Amino acid sequence: MKFAVDLAPMGELADPRELVRLAIAAERAGWDGLSTWDVLGTVMDAPAADPFVVLTAIACATERLRLITSVIVLPRRRPQLVAQAAATLDALSGGRFVLGIGAGGDPGDFTGFGEPFDGDRIARLDADAELIDRWLRGEGEHPVGPRPAQTPRPPIWVGGGKPGALRRAARWDGWIGVATTEDYGAMQLTPEDIAERVTAIGAERSRLGRDHAPFDVALFAHSEPGDEAVVASYGRAGVDWWLESLSPARGAVDALLARIEAGPPRG
Repeated sequence: MKFAVDLAPMGELADPRELVRLAIAAERAGWDGLSTWDVLGTVMDAPAADPFVVLTAIACATERLRLITSVIVLPRRRPQLVAQAAATLDALSGGRFVLGIGAGGDPGDFTGFGEPFDGDRIARLDADAELIDRWLRGEGEHPVGPRPAQTPRPPIWVGGGKPGALRRAARWDGWIGVATTEDYGAMQLTPEDIAERVTAIGAERSRLGRDHAPFDVALFAHSEPGDEAVVASYGRAGVDWWLESLSPARGAVDALLARIEAGPPRG
């Protein structure tokens, strides 16, 4: 299993300099990656930083961390600009980028800016993902962005917990699930729960003829030092990436830094 810190870029963490500081600490402490959200901050009524800008700064300040969006809300972004940003970030980072995508779960991030929060966003997610896939591969009528460092393109992971999201993720390169409580302060889904979802994804990938293609299971999760045995049980259930959820609800920046410096919960 690999380990990333997942930073919600809101409140104190809307300051990109703080996010870069935490990223540098994460690399020094032995974490494998860093993920961050695509939010406008309406849920917490707090400012939020843009994930592509933040990860670009982190790419320039680190050498090894995998850079993950968890997740880009495609229905409120233009797909050609997402493809351009993703290709640019992958080229800049030397192939360290993972494009996590989703339909969005915060109604205020849509309706607060005059956009509908309805079922149509699911169809838009599917259509835009297909376009982005082609553009990142260098296909299509017009070139969009530089060539990514990864071949044929950066991995695309899909976030969500409903059965439809699992089926959607099976078509791509990974799934991002949420195993924590709403405040990210404890685990809510058990290893058995995750194993059931991994099995369902595997069955769908087999049906699609994709069961031999690379696929990653990533999980929003919570741990404290000393939880290594518990964390390992999620690895046995099929989790490839443990995304340690470090949102403002978990504490101030110094508390998040202390958790990062304690290191990943490797067994």
